Amino acid sequence: MKKKWPVPRPTEHAALRAIAREQRRARRPHVPHVPALMAALVDAVAQQDREGICLSSHRVVRAAEEVGE
Repeated sequence: MKKKWPVPRPTEHAALRAIAREQRRARRPHVPHVPALMAALVDAVAQQDREGICLSSHRVVRAAEEVGE
């Protein structure tokens, strides 16, 4: 009986494609629209949407970091 080593896993290929996709995105300069993200946060707070608040607040922080670089 022959053993294949390493065992190919489809998740490995998906992860490698995702990394390549991220690297392509990193080459393109993108400045996120912070006021639009803040408006989404305000809407989530008004609707008392916990998940929306969490997601939009994290995105606002990430966008602020990208703009500050």
